[in-house]
Amino acid sequence: MMIDRETFQKLAALKDRGIDAALATIVETSGSTPRGVGAKMIICADGTSYGTVGGGCGENEVRSAALRCLLTTQTPELVEVSLLDDLGTKGGDVCGGKMLIFVEPIPR
Repeated sequence: MMIDRETFQKLAALKDRGIDAALATIVETSGSTPRGVGAKMIICADGTSYGTVGGGCGENEVRSAALRCLLTTQTPELVEVSLLDDLGTKGGDVCGGKMLIFVEPIPR
């Protein structure tokens, strides 16, 4: 996991290079989750990412929201990621918890 200093240094470097990016931050969790409150992930407009908010299908939901923010709406989103699927289902996300993730576009 990137510590906050590294995250914000990476955002500054991307900004200096003129690369559009969004910042995803876990703001609330309940039950068992792969990452805790405060975990961050940077998603660039080209799909490149740095850091993680937990991986798997949930992280794909966050990536989609970030690209929507960057390429379409230019507004923040709050994404609820449920990890409550039953064992053996297609998604396989069975940590048993939920995460609320704030996704915000970072202006150049």
